[in-house]
Amino acid sequence: MPTRLSHLFVRTLREDPVDAEVASHRLLVRAGYIRRQAPGVFAWLPLGLRVKRKIEAIIREEMDAAGAQEVHFPGLLPREPYEQTGRWEKYGDGIFRLQDRKGADYLLAPTHEEVFTLMVKDLYSSYKDLPLSIYQIQDKYRDEARSRGGLLRGREFTMKDAYSFDYTDAGLDVSYQAQRDAYERIFTRLGLDYVIVAADSGLMGGARSEEFLHPTLVGEDTFVRSAGGYAANVEAFVTRAPEARSIEGLTPAEVLDTPDTPTIATLVAVANEKHPRPDGRAWTAADTLKNIVLTVKNVDGNRELVVIGLPGDRDVDMKRAEVVFQPAEVEAATPEDFAAHAKLEGRAALVKGYIGPWGVDGPVLGETSSTGIRYLLDPRVVDGSGWITGANVHGQHVFGLVAGRDFTADGIADVAEVLEGDPAPDGSGPVELARGMEIGHVFQLGRFFADALGLKVLDENGKLVTVTMGSYGIGVTRVLAVIAESNNDGKGLIWPKNVAPFDVHIVAAGKDAVVYEVAEALSATLEDSGLDVLFDDRPKVSPGVKFGDAELLGVPVIVIVGRSAADGTVELWDRRTGERTPLPVAEVAAAIAAL
Repeated sequence: MPTRLSHLFVRTLREDPVDAEVASHRLLVRAGYIRRQAPGVFAWLPLGLRVKRKIEAIIREEMDAAGAQEVHFPGLLPREPYEQTGRWEKYGDGIFRLQDRKGADYLLAPTHEEVFTLMVKDLYSSYKDLPLSIYQIQDKYRDEARSRGGLLRGREFTMKDAYSFDYTDAGLDVSYQAQRDAYERIFTRLGLDYVIVAADSGLMGGARSEEFLHPTLVGEDTFVRSAGGYAANVEAFVTRAPEARSIEGLTPAEVLDTPDTPTIATLVAVANEKHPRPDGRAWTAADTLKNIVLTVKNVDGNRELVVIGLPGDRDVDMKRAEVVFQPAEVEAATPEDFAAHAKLEGRAALVKGYIGPWGVDGPVLGETSSTGIRYLLDPRVVDGSGWITGANVHGQHVFGLVAGRDFTADGIADVAEVLEGDPAPDGSGPVELARGMEIGHVFQLGRFFADALGLKVLDENGKLVTVTMGSYGIGVTRVLAVIAESNNDGKGLIWPKNVAPFDVHIVAAGKDAVVYEVAEALSATLEDSGLDVLFDDRPKVSPGVKFGDAELLGVPVIVIVGRSAADGTVELWDRRTGERTPLPVAEVAAAIAAL
């Protein structure tokens, strides 16, 4: 039987929700697919569930074809497994914790690696049981500091997470590739453009980590790609360090007055005005060594200041800094941090705007850095390179300070922002920057969880070996939002056929009884032919409102049954192209099949 709009649990809205920032959020709420319950938490209405289930069906088909088996774990999980892996604490404020009436600690699962691992440990003990790939489609919960974009970043979301289990690294490579190939098929079937980029492996290490990003201006991730085929998330980008230079014959460093130059722009201006280069070239920001003070909060709660020296034409990318210093939290130093280091006995002060690695008494290196704070350098600051940088004295900078001769650092920190034209680390040419939304992630976990939870099997020689794992995730509800974001116009959604809530939307546009008789018969005929039909049979709703709702709901094929129905003619409306074609009723089914 066709689904009648007069009985469907849906109410469309004419106005955008006030908290909606992106098109998918606005349209999914206005069209009655979802309804907000709390920040980042949404109820699913019949139309939304239809689309969601179609996406899940495609995922299940490809997971099954890749040899994975479906399971289902609870969302409410005990504390103990997460304590064994250290993630109960590492998650910090990012998860929902609760206690039962007996005081036992639980969490709402943000991810399920621990319990998958323990389940396999409980049931399997031999290499003969492996390889194994199991997956689930389950809701996850994360206490986002700021949920945004409707379904794009929520506190409750549906995810497909799969895990592979092998006893050799070679086996993991095979399992990983099978999942990666399945992901390519899934996103192709969903009609989503994607770029596979190298990603950061995070705290758990692992030999390989790749993200599937959908290029979109509303994406949260910046990624880089080169014409030669390199692609990576900016967090995983590795800077190519230039060759070190000779320090022979370089002129000594000199401290010069640079009044009122607390910024790179003011420093460059004063340098060109009062201290021009001997070779006649103008000073630029790239000639300066900017020193940024960060606060690193370690997992034990201790706060440490770190100074990062990097070329002055760049800033620190905080996402890249989080990767370098993980699991610690990183933020910019506060005025209180500067005040606490304004006067230091036997050391140079931390003078905001004039910070450098070189004290006024001469170079003070390594553990006895001039400020007493750990000092790290950008990879571009190689031995033999000369810089203008702060002298740790208000109103003064050092000119001609040479790395490796006048100062060294405590280490390297590749945390500077990536810029258009930077060389790809694989030598494939300059990179360009683009925005993307993560829709999938394939990740070789290795033995992190198996080690922590004691997952071992007997190998061919009867020896216990630790199992190696892979983790593979797709954000189901995010994918739905991304499809909506990519398939809409100013009037509403335009779903791709294979995920649309219905195959065809029939609109009875008129008051004459013959209009409803023809529309009713046509709906039944199309349903009998195997199509899923939405029939707008509302008798007291104007054609204009019905057309507006049809555009908003986004079924890709619409059939308008209007005045010409008495003559046996209807109008076929292709929402994807906007084209409307008059057709005899008898030809509608064939025309829809052709579309």
